[in-house]
Amino acid sequence: MTAVSGATITLDSVVKQYRGQDRPAVDRIDLDIAAGEIVALVGPSGCGKTTILKMINRLIEPTSGRILIGGRDVTGENPDKLRQSIGYVIQSGGLFPHWSVARNIGAVPRILGWDRTRITERTEYLLKLVGLDPGTFADRLPRDMSGGQQQRVGVARALAADPPVLLMDEPFGAVDPITRIRLQDSLIEIQRELGKTVVVVTHDIAEATKLGDRVLVLSEGGHVEQYATPAQILAAPATPFVTEFIGSGATLAYLTVRRVSDIEYSEVVTARIGERAQRAVERARAAGQDRVVVIDEQRRPRAWPDLATLARTQDIEGAPDPRLPVVERSATLHDALDTVLGAPDGIAVVVDEDAAVAGALDLTTLVRAIRTELSDENRGETADSGTEPTPGADAVAADESAGPV
Repeated sequence: MTAVSGATITLDSVVKQYRGQDRPAVDRIDLDIAAGEIVALVGPSGCGKTTILKMINRLIEPTSGRILIGGRDVTGENPDKLRQSIGYVIQSGGLFPHWSVARNIGAVPRILGWDRTRITERTEYLLKLVGLDPGTFADRLPRDMSGGQQQRVGVARALAADPPVLLMDEPFGAVDPITRIRLQDSLIEIQRELGKTVVVVTHDIAEATKLGDRVLVLSEGGHVEQYATPAQILAAPATPFVTEFIGSGATLAYLTVRRVSDIEYSEVVTARIGERAQRAVERARAAGQDRVVVIDEQRRPRAWPDLATLARTQDIEGAPDPRLPVVERSATLHDALDTVLGAPDGIAVVVDEDAAVAGALDLTTLVRAIRTELSDENRGETADSGTEPTPGADAVAADESAGPV
């Protein structure tokens, strides 16, 4: 279970009235965000979602009301010191262009007086956390990196001083769709390890339901239309506005609520590098399989050769297949569908949280599961159910007992 390191956030009758405007941008919003949750703010342009986000760290000052973080009223605190205790990520990453990655990440810790050794250790840890090799990226300049890599550095920099709260304003809006999916998955994995309180602004209901433990749907004037779990919002919109807003995107958005771990997937036969190929072929044939997943010592998949290919070799080789389609158990059905559709044979290896092989998922099984999940009856069950099946585990265990794998 994730250890919670975040803090509660409370907005108490918060109003933002801009000078010269007839109506408030945010009109008396009351909001409670639990420590360790990801909350996504979503709504049309002009609904006040970015204004709400910026009032939390007082980049925008509220006209009235109170904002409490960890039970502490921060509306009267020094705003600069407040911002040093809150991580903030914007769409473009916001990196200093002439500073190296390491210097960018260490900016706030230096202000706080951390020593050099502590900053270096923290920088290396965070780069690894966001999936970047410190030896490769620490000394690079932002211009020598892709947009997705810059955004990862932006997240690392926001987490540098270990803040309890992370604010993200359209953080993945400026990257291509494939990179966006990867960054979303990275944020979910990071949150699983760190347990921060994260507030994300997005205009995309699919992104909101994928990332958010709870979703806040806003209409003009910062009016709260619904604040609930993604499943509740998609299954039972509270107002006509919510129904209209999720609209035609509701079906795809619902696929971000359910994950591969919630559905059945099939068994696979595995073989370790260096094992006699003929033994693996015999096990696969006995199991009615036409492929074998080659794994390393940590049971991570390396390749997925067919039996005809294996029969021509003496020992299992360890060369990785860069085209091997892999989907995590934590992946959403939406993202799993994207991976499986792109797989040459319409099937992908399923891996667990340690990247170890857990089974396989084919297009027919996935489509059948999606149809079931989208039925009205199953939507009602989803909103109320807290159970999670554990498919595939027994089948993989059976492979373990069949041979030295």
